[in-house]
Amino acid sequence: MSGTSRFFALLAGLLVISGCSVLQSEHFTLQADLPANFKFSGDAYYAPAAGQDCTVPGTGSPRAPDRKYFETDYRPEAHRVEFQVPLTARVGGCALVLNSMRIDLRGKWREDRPNQVNSHSDFASLSFRDELPAGYSGMPASGEKVLRGQCTWLFRTVGPQRYIAKILQCRGLDEQGQVLKRLPGGALQRDQLAGQTVRLVIGLAAEEKPAVDDNWVKFPNGWKRCMGDGLDDQYGFCRGNTTDFKSFRMTGGRECTIYPGCTEE
Repeated sequence: MSGTSRFFALLAGLLVISGCSVLQSEHFTLQADLPANFKFSGDAYYAPAAGQDCTVPGTGSPRAPDRKYFETDYRPEAHRVEFQVPLTARVGGCALVLNSMRIDLRGKWREDRPNQVNSHSDFASLSFRDELPAGYSGMPASGEKVLRGQCTWLFRTVGPQRYIAKILQCRGLDEQGQVLKRLPGGALQRDQLAGQTVRLVIGLAAEEKPAVDDNWVKFPNGWKRCMGDGLDDQYGFCRGNTTDFKSFRMTGGRECTIYPGCTEE
């Protein structure tokens, strides 16, 4: 067997996964600009191309052949990650096209104990269409489509000792930088993407907000936790009482009266 023949035989062997042949063709570059102490996990979902009457074996199972996975780890500084995302694939004789991506944006809110409990995530979403709906803009002439979003830490108290915990909320931004009600991301026209770049730019709001309405009262130097029906009332709604407050604890155990500064001096 010649060297060329051996190369193509090896290539054919590499394109057999769990008994299904997988062929990939055109792709686009997906970039994500992330805040410090964030990580990226993306699931790309593929569906039969128009006119295909076929099913993909193993659909819906972990590491299903109609999905591709992209993941990075945390980094202590703001950073950019980059992936090459195939626009098409062929699995078991079924021609597939990229249909959507679900992106998990996970941040650490407690760096001294960086485990899953002390982090939280929200999502971004990309959909890939044959044609864009009315009002959606296509790929710019520059070849780079920028989609912006902003994440905000929402703080609350948990448990009878009222420890601070945080929830991450991520929302899209419009072209003027105004926060939208929807998740970051958007719709993209599939046949415009080959060789192009889609960049997801995620910022982090400078100011944290309460996770639960009517639990905290804002003062010039921070937020105070409403008393509610007493120290044992874990819900602690203000219900118009904006003069009686109770202490809470930071994650390290320090007792505080105002967030985030802890003490009012």
